[in-house]
Amino acid sequence: MDRTGTEPHGPAGPTASAERRPRVFSGVQPSGDLHLGTYLGALRPWTERQDARENVFCVVDLHAITVPEAIDPARLRDKCREVAALYLACGIDPDRSTVFVQSHVREHAELAWLLNCTTPLGWLYRMTQFKSKSEGRDSVSVGLLDYPVLQAADILLYDTDLVPVGEDQVQHVELTRDIAGRFNRLFGDTFRLPKAEIPKSGARVMGFDDPEVKMSKSLARERDRHAVPLLADEKRIKKTVMSAVTDSGREFRPEHAGPGVRNLLGVHASLTGDAVDELAERFAGGGYGDLKKAVLGAILDALGPIQERYRELADDPAELDAILAKGAERARTTAAETMARASAAIGVGA
Repeated sequence: MDRTGTEPHGPAGPTASAERRPRVFSGVQPSGDLHLGTYLGALRPWTERQDARENVFCVVDLHAITVPEAIDPARLRDKCREVAALYLACGIDPDRSTVFVQSHVREHAELAWLLNCTTPLGWLYRMTQFKSKSEGRDSVSVGLLDYPVLQAADILLYDTDLVPVGEDQVQHVELTRDIAGRFNRLFGDTFRLPKAEIPKSGARVMGFDDPEVKMSKSLARERDRHAVPLLADEKRIKKTVMSAVTDSGREFRPEHAGPGVRNLLGVHASLTGDAVDELAERFAGGGYGDLKKAVLGAILDALGPIQERYRELADDPAELDAILAKGAERARTTAAETMARASAAIGVGA
């Protein structure tokens, strides 16, 4: 619900039919390296639910340019292709899910402008992410402040029902609901109000060098033993996992073990399907080195096929381009309908 409790209804009515599968929108920025946490928390759950949902998966390159000093145009284009290829290598099927690059569908930017004109400035200043990213800077771009409005446009364009996010992104989905609700009140029922969906497991893979913080692309850029990039070679993976922080004891029971041990057990469980308690019992009496070796093996087994498929796509850029072009065309069909509805509601356009 938005702040007034209004839900959309009626002909614009992005109301769901009984036959319609829930539509999901999600995206990843083409900045930094996708890592094990991205795979377990996002990419693998996406692939597992492809038949139960209508999926829209986007490489959100427009979000990656909010800090202009950090932009390298050639690298940005390369990273877009890398992220898209990893989507596919991890199991996203472009025949069952829509996969595309955000900037290839102009309606994302167009709808963001309409939403800008109806979003109170104060709502953006209260966003936690803006506060943290702008702290200590002499100046910030309007794009950094406006990032959540573009994110709202991304979601609302596709009449999205569910947005899979970590706990740190729930605020952005709530803001999207507020923005959509305000637009609906001002101009009539136009947008469906989406809901955040927090994964029950695998959502918080912690850093191997600091198990008190969530594994992240930004920290991985600064610390080479923080995360396992999906495209890392065996030597890099082994170095990271075998140097993972544990503690000075020999405790494996989750309720008594340190956060580093719990993180390793959780990673192993997520990759193999074994229960954490069963793993704790299996490794009890041994050293943490045995657990690390087992986690290393599970990671290598999981990433091997992903890296092989990625190399196939990288060696055939025409195939990847064709998939992304088809995905953009499919996305544009829905996006254009929503954009026309919003434009008519506010009184602009033909």
